[in-house]
Amino acid sequence: MRILVVNAGSSSLKLALLDRDDETLGARELEAPGGRAPEGALASTLDELGAPDAVGHRIVHGGPRLTAPALVDDELRDALRDVAALAPLHVPPALEVLDAVGEALPGIPMVACFDTAFHATLAPEAFTYAVPAEWRERLAVRRYGFHGLSHAYAARRTAELLGRDDLRLVTCHLGAGASLCAVRGGRSVDTTMGFTPLEGLVMATRSGTVDPGLVTWLIEHAGLDAGAVSNALEHDSGLQGLAGTPDMRAVLARDDDTARLALGVYGHRLRAAIAAMAAGLGGIDALCFTGGIGERSAPVRALAADGLGFLGVAIDRAANAAAAADAEIGARGATVRTVVVAAREDLEIARQVRAVVPPTA
Repeated sequence: MRILVVNAGSSSLKLALLDRDDETLGARELEAPGGRAPEGALASTLDELGAPDAVGHRIVHGGPRLTAPALVDDELRDALRDVAALAPLHVPPALEVLDAVGEALPGIPMVACFDTAFHATLAPEAFTYAVPAEWRERLAVRRYGFHGLSHAYAARRTAELLGRDDLRLVTCHLGAGASLCAVRGGRSVDTTMGFTPLEGLVMATRSGTVDPGLVTWLIEHAGLDAGAVSNALEHDSGLQGLAGTPDMRAVLARDDDTARLALGVYGHRLRAAIAAMAAGLGGIDALCFTGGIGERSAPVRALAADGLGFLGVAIDRAANAAAAADAEIGARGATVRTVVVAAREDLEIARQVRAVVPPTA
């Protein structure tokens, strides 16, 4: 089965055609400001790639009800419109792309694959906020978690590399957006992102967790409106706010007080969150790094591991420096095994499509 994987972001549209063995037959990336590709560009690109047997769409948010991959039909489209307010920057553009691909490829089954779905296994104590019941019940306020497709693939690939399917594992998706997931036996039991992708780690331009009292103080006493605060926390914070650049490579290349502070804050939050995930698992057997920074930055992996010796984490310096995913970088004798895994959301999407669409389709 040839599967077209469609990943609609807020400013780009990524397309990849995979064969039955998960080999990439072709890949394209289109500029899509606001999630919308230029008129005609999508159709011509699909013609270049060739006809698939099925299509898998990455959808950032499935809300509280869409917790498994599902065939795209009118009912699912209506359900997505219902949850669009939970992710207004991502779900509406994804719906437009979904409809555009459907028009260009009539009769081809399409499957929606949700980034939040992997975290549907969180227990109530892990996903519930201590906020008024009306918010939780009427407004569906809860912790959803994100990057689920990446965490799901990283967890499965780590289990393959280490030859164990019963791992207590912390997966670290570190990129422009960043989150951790505590995985037990292949199931998500905790994660760092919450109602929105702002919660958790320091990221490229996102603040990560801040005191909610700070938000209300800025609105009530600093003369900022909600839009200004939201924009600053999303786009002017994180590494950008600390070091003046969102690029981790640029921060690592510098030797000044500002860059050192940025790395210190980033590392402190990362180590603390890994330890919290390990606590949620009742211990840790393995640590996995994935995502653009997680895969490519040996200094960041070392920054994390150097403060986690009390958990049994230790990495081999030479193996870490030379690592090319997929690889094990743990030190000999360390009780926690540490690996680097290439982020392959496309393979996870293809796996989910095959689980939904019969092979004869």
